[in-house]
Amino acid sequence: MLIGVPKEIKNNEFRVGLAPASVREVVYHGHEVIVESNAGVGIGAQDAEYEAAGARIVDAAAEIFASAEMIVKVKEPQAVERRMLRPGQVLFTYLHLAPDPEQTRDLVDSGAVCIAYETVTSPHGGLPLLAPMSKVAGRMAIQAGAYCLEKPHNGLGMLLGGVPGVDPAKVVVIGGGVVGTHATHVAVGMGADVWVLDRNGEVLEAHWKQFGRSTNTVFSTRDAVERHVLEADLVIGGVLIPGAAAPKLVTADMVKHMKPGSVIVDVAIDQGGCCETSRPTTHEQPTYVVDEVVHYCVANMPGGVPRTSTFALNNATLPHVLHLADRGYKQALREDEHLLAGLNVHAGAVTIREVADELGYEFVEPSSIL
Repeated sequence: MLIGVPKEIKNNEFRVGLAPASVREVVYHGHEVIVESNAGVGIGAQDAEYEAAGARIVDAAAEIFASAEMIVKVKEPQAVERRMLRPGQVLFTYLHLAPDPEQTRDLVDSGAVCIAYETVTSPHGGLPLLAPMSKVAGRMAIQAGAYCLEKPHNGLGMLLGGVPGVDPAKVVVIGGGVVGTHATHVAVGMGADVWVLDRNGEVLEAHWKQFGRSTNTVFSTRDAVERHVLEADLVIGGVLIPGAAAPKLVTADMVKHMKPGSVIVDVAIDQGGCCETSRPTTHEQPTYVVDEVVHYCVANMPGGVPRTSTFALNNATLPHVLHLADRGYKQALREDEHLLAGLNVHAGAVTIREVADELGYEFVEPSSIL
């Protein structure tokens, strides 16, 4: 199979779909790889490294989209890229379609086979291709929140961990999954007063076992969310409904009554955000203020640490890339129900129920098209 790796073009996105070591593995399996020139510079990988791994370097993304049988990316295709997709071409990347009707429409119209990292499942019920970036984003969320709490950045002027004799910041983590666990890990390490809210008793039990009395676990209800958000210095939004838009758990009215200078880091922004006042921002302009509350809503947070993120992502995606290339996408999807769960759009049909329901498309059972 001919696999193409274009350079990412989303604002301040420096990750790359395949690192040189991954390219070498794909080539070893008997496939061809073409990589857009300078696609890897954001992770410190030069064209010469890709050539040494067996890739062929091309000058423009248009050549990759015109010839590759499978496109491997990181972020959702931008409008100019979506126009280059063609029927039957496999696109393997993050998509996050539920809050993005324009992208969904373009992918449906393209006739391409679109497999989303974020909805591929595992035998244990997890989301193994989303998890690496959730780990990065969760850890970055505390860094970003601590920075935004500084007075020059419109924050309270508060040190996250406090000092002896001065209280630490109250950090409220909404959602105790992968994002929440890794945010908690860093917040605890910085000495914050951490409260984790979740509706899953097993998740709360796991937090208790991992962090003990260094955190506080709370069963999430509307009352609990409101009470703790209004007391918070920093709120981390880490909720996820696989494939669907994030629920709006923090209302605009809550934001209006939060502490002036408090901070919301909405990691769920890729799925629309879990706060009513959230809107996507970029690494270039990461924050804005609503009702004196600082909002950090960067839609590609892990893109800020592209070297770590790319290698972590490749560790998870490479086996699936090889399976798709070795077997062909139809056979690969027939053989692996967990990879099949990643199929979001196929030849003009929406094959993930949450997106179909959210955006008003007819749902087509993915197994029926194979």
